[in-house]
Amino acid sequence: MELRQLRLFVAVSEAGSLLKASAQVHLAQPALGQQIAALEAELAAPLFVRSSRGMALTPAGSVFLEHAKVVLADAERARLAVREALDAPRGEVAIGLPTTVALVATLPLLRACRERLPQVRLKLVEGYSGFVREWLLSGRLDLALLYGDAPEPGLAKQPLLDDRLVLVTGVAAGRVPRRIGLASLARWPLVLPGREHGLRRLIDEACAPAGVQLDVVAEIESLGSVKRAVEEGIGSTILAAGAVAEEVAAGRLRTIAIDSPAMRRRVVRVLGTARPQTVACAAVDALVVDVLRDMARSSAWPATWIGP
Repeated sequence: MELRQLRLFVAVSEAGSLLKASAQVHLAQPALGQQIAALEAELAAPLFVRSSRGMALTPAGSVFLEHAKVVLADAERARLAVREALDAPRGEVAIGLPTTVALVATLPLLRACRERLPQVRLKLVEGYSGFVREWLLSGRLDLALLYGDAPEPGLAKQPLLDDRLVLVTGVAAGRVPRRIGLASLARWPLVLPGREHGLRRLIDEACAPAGVQLDVVAEIESLGSVKRAVEEGIGSTILAAGAVAEEVAAGRLRTIAIDSPAMRRRVVRVLGTARPQTVACAAVDALVVDVLRDMARSSAWPATWIGP
């Protein structure tokens, strides 16, 4: 099985016929048909259903298509890695960020990359932690910043920050204390994400051993909507301090420290172990660690640095 055969197979599957694909790959239709037939013979399985309307993938062909795309993507990564090793880091690097991390880290990472790695093009992908994890495992992302340092198959994690959670209130709440105990949270009407959300699970797990029953007046999955609801006085919320730094600086929200070691989230840098890093990815990986370290030490990210 050769890479050329895989490229031809993908071309036929996307074109839907030998005639259309032959024009795209600049190969005579009979020769293209022979390559597909040889591939089917090697796999001992029909990859296409032939008809007067063209060629459609069989179930086996659909499975093989996904694997062929991964192999071709890895081959391209290897080619780029060799080229990059001869020069300055270049190319695209995709980083996955949960929304609360993206709020704090996106602009500093972009600025630092433009300054230190001008030939690298960052692709920042924001999403729920579960989606980011799946994209990393599937190879759609090169690295990610996630919460939680528990070991997971296929992922290499490096703890970087302990991000403290705070009670967030609107300015109309009147005079509020600077710190409260965990039990005092029961007295605050709260707007929180649903129970399946990672942040909500952490909050519930922190409160359960202490018997703290939270007064959740609304569940909202959108971080922006949660913050707007708090600004409007609908309730308070619990978030990482960095997620509301802009609103606090503008005088629209206030934060109250929570005296509980359980009220923190560990930020980790995560790499997939199935594929080697490109030169550009390794450079961005080091850059991410440097930027987050500087942010923590300068209090631009109100978290505790625990990384290298």
